[in-house]
Amino acid sequence: MSMSKQRILIVDDEPQIQQFLRVAMTAAGYEVLEALDGAMALKLAATAAPDAIILDLGLPDRDGKDVLADLRSFSQVPVLVLSARDREAEKIAALDLGANDYVEKPFGIGELMARLRVAMRQTGAPRPEQSLLNFGSLQIDLAKRLVSRDGEVIHLTPKEYDLLTTLARDAGRVITHKQILASLWGPAHKDDTQYLRVFIGQLRAKIETDPSAPRLIKMESGVGYRFAEPSS
Repeated sequence: MSMSKQRILIVDDEPQIQQFLRVAMTAAGYEVLEALDGAMALKLAATAAPDAIILDLGLPDRDGKDVLADLRSFSQVPVLVLSARDREAEKIAALDLGANDYVEKPFGIGELMARLRVAMRQTGAPRPEQSLLNFGSLQIDLAKRLVSRDGEVIHLTPKEYDLLTTLARDAGRVITHKQILASLWGPAHKDDTQYLRVFIGQLRAKIETDPSAPRLIKMESGVGYRFAEPSS
């Protein structure tokens, strides 16, 4: 019995982008649904059970962030936001509202596909959390709260460890400054980005092979941080 195709809902009112994504998604083996505005997007999200949604923030009937907020009231379907480069604040707001990731316009289809696959993996069927996370030579043992590189234990402070695991548990996904700060230091510190930058620097100095050219903790300029995907 053949498995059914995964269904992607594309929400964008620009015909050329709709066509570009439709062709690319179909060629990649996905079934494609399309919505030109927010109202149709929410209707299809509720009735057609898409496996993921690609959502443009600039829609003709309403703001894409409002569509996302309404969507999150009834669904946790993976959402990949399409964002113009000059809309950094909107991009951050969309991530804080529950978007899984974003791709900037103009975008490369390879990057978009990769980000989509990561988002769909992260929100797939629930599975027991792995106690060991491997990122090349770096290993995180969640059960023992131990971090090592090439077998050598790396000594982290409790807060450095919490920061590392916050990033590593969502490896491959961008996490905003506000999300990290609120999670680790509480809502009162959600705007202390300089404070977070200091802790990121300390953590990089301990876990990166070359802290001046980090490969594990990547900065998403003005938005947050993304941890490298785990090695198999």
